[in-house]
Amino acid sequence: MAGNDQADDFDRLRKIHRVLVMHYVEGVSQAEIAKRTGLSHPTVNRLVREGHDRGFVQIKVSSPVQPLFEIEQQLVGMSGLDEAIVTSSASDQEDVNLANAGRAAADFLLSKLKDGDTICVSGGQGVSAVVAALAPSRGYDVTVVPATGGVQGKHFTDVNHLAAQLARKLQGHAYQIHAPVFATSRAERDVLLSVQSVREVLARARAATVAMVGIGSVLPEESTYRSLLPQGPQSKKDLTRVGAAGELVAHLIDGQGKPCAYKLNDCVIGLTLDEFRAVPLTIGISAGARKAAPIASVLRGGFLNVLATDEATGSLIIDILKG
Repeated sequence: MAGNDQADDFDRLRKIHRVLVMHYVEGVSQAEIAKRTGLSHPTVNRLVREGHDRGFVQIKVSSPVQPLFEIEQQLVGMSGLDEAIVTSSASDQEDVNLANAGRAAADFLLSKLKDGDTICVSGGQGVSAVVAALAPSRGYDVTVVPATGGVQGKHFTDVNHLAAQLARKLQGHAYQIHAPVFATSRAERDVLLSVQSVREVLARARAATVAMVGIGSVLPEESTYRSLLPQGPQSKKDLTRVGAAGELVAHLIDGQGKPCAYKLNDCVIGLTLDEFRAVPLTIGISAGARKAAPIASVLRGGFLNVLATDEATGSLIIDILKG
């Protein structure tokens, strides 16, 4: 009897194997397998299921974008991110790669956005890339507000301009902030924050449901942050001395994502870092080799739920986080 049982089991295993090869390797439908083998369609279905249950089927998905998914998984696993969005580094030009990341971030924003939301935004090229790529299929009853004060002379990346453009594309409503990003002293900052129009805009920003911001580098000569300083370009030596690694909503942070002991951090007209972190959905957009270290510091600080970047930058961020 034992020999017959073994023979029956072996015969069943052969049937399972034959059905699995026909279905998954040769691409034959279950109905066609039934016709070719003389088995009933329910029997074929049971054999396929049994093959799965026995662990005979191992599905492997391979695609050209697999490396991007692997980078996304590593970024999420090594940080406090809920989601990483990594696009192909299709060009040697950083602005092209940033535009691709902005397009992906725009699609993500639309997938999460709902009527009644308030979006607070920073200025900068990252947010500008998202706004440029945004193509909603309907209007949204949303409010867009600046997260910081504005910047003179940089119209297309100024926070007021970007808030207005984003609201226009979404068919929502924008508020403007009539204050600079930096006051010249803490006392002046307190005065500006007491102005009713400024106070009301920042109150709306604190109550935002979504924040969308860029991440700034600070050490290169072409750093946007250094060009914004009220006393003129700051020397690399000064910023290195305070341990500056990056900029987020106009605040300098060190390599661990902590605020630097830097007097201008106390002169920012805008959300504090803790207020920004309290926004339910925080999205960061940044790309380029010089942005890798600043992004890593922002991730270590736990400021973002979602990061959009490109493949080359994502790989550099992972190396930094490992190190």
